Amino acid sequence: MSKRDYYEVLGVSKDASERDIKKAYKRLAMKLHPDRNAGDKDKEEQFKEVKEAYEILNDDQKRAAFDQYGHAAFEQGGNGGGGFGGGFGGGGQDFGDIFGDIFGGGRGGGRQQRQQRGSDLRYNLDLSLEDAVRGKTLEIKVPTYVSCDPCDGSGAKKGTSAKTCTTCHGHGQVQMRQGLFAVQQTCPTCSGKGKVIATPCTSCRGQGRVEKTKTLSVKIPPGVDTGDRIRLSGEGEAGEHGAPAGDLYVQANVRDHKIFVRDENNLYCEVPISFTTAALGGEIEVPTLEGKVKLKIPKETQTGRMFRLRGKGVKSVRSHSTGDLMCKVVLETPVNLSGDQADLLRQLDEKIGKSAIKHSPKETGFFDGVKKFFEDLKT
Repeated sequence: MSKRDYYEVLGVSKDASERDIKKAYKRLAMKLHPDRNAGDKDKEEQFKEVKEAYEILNDDQKRAAFDQYGHAAFEQGGNGGGGFGGGFGGGGQDFGDIFGDIFGGGRGGGRQQRQQRGSDLRYNLDLSLEDAVRGKTLEIKVPTYVSCDPCDGSGAKKGTSAKTCTTCHGHGQVQMRQGLFAVQQTCPTCSGKGKVIATPCTSCRGQGRVEKTKTLSVKIPPGVDTGDRIRLSGEGEAGEHGAPAGDLYVQANVRDHKIFVRDENNLYCEVPISFTTAALGGEIEVPTLEGKVKLKIPKETQTGRMFRLRGKGVKSVRSHSTGDLMCKVVLETPVNLSGDQADLLRQLDEKIGKSAIKHSPKETGFFDGVKKFFEDLKT
């Protein structure tokens, strides 16, 4: 059965970047991994196909060979067409020459293994709601690897330098012949780097980087929320032997607030009001992140009613829109009443009770409904 195009297997275009290829592979590998699909032979075969495609396209030299020759570049004994010649006999090339030309071994020179970029880091930053809404510049301390100063990241002692590996001649790969075939392997002497450090730097022991805690200044833009990330390019771990550093991702975590609850760009809070204010109406002060504001309470306001204060929420970090402040009023029952105060409330209750339908329509309607419910049960 003919093999599918590797780009088609991963679902990427032929000009896809290394990052796109890696992302596509991770997505498919998680979906098709045998541990997640126990006993599913089809999924297992698909996983092998995806893994094979990734191993080819994630290697610059193998990818170049596949782009030029297709699957024939990796077949044993097939005629690759174009630049492969005609099999084993006559004037054709043997497999040692073919793989040497394609992957940089044998006669043809080639490239050493690419430097490995340093790892990306994540820093979890706890913020108060006020700092998240208004924005702030903060200093953080990050333990990481940084480039070694004495050797300037090379890993070699000052005054010396890395030498070309004599085993692979700087290619980072060697060929192991097995009969008619040649197998390409990472050079055991230089571990694929193409160079060997004869006199390592004593500070970093030849790694080109050392552990250090860095102090960085992070500018938090106004409006960030929990889960938002700020990328600091090049502030991750330094790579080995002078390789580029990774990135640092500062992830925001907004702490719970004593008064406000945030939902995207809106803020919510509960405001207690007295029985008198709820019944007769009035004006109360409510908190906002910018200070206190007046809120007019209409008469006969019921507990739980929500009031909207437009533009008193959070300004979005991604647009110019600003959310609202939603104030929920909660009726507060009087406590610690004196005898006279309690008597006054009883007198009020007696007066209201004589015309309950007029003054307490919800209470009257509720108990009428309960009465009818039990009457219906009897019939």
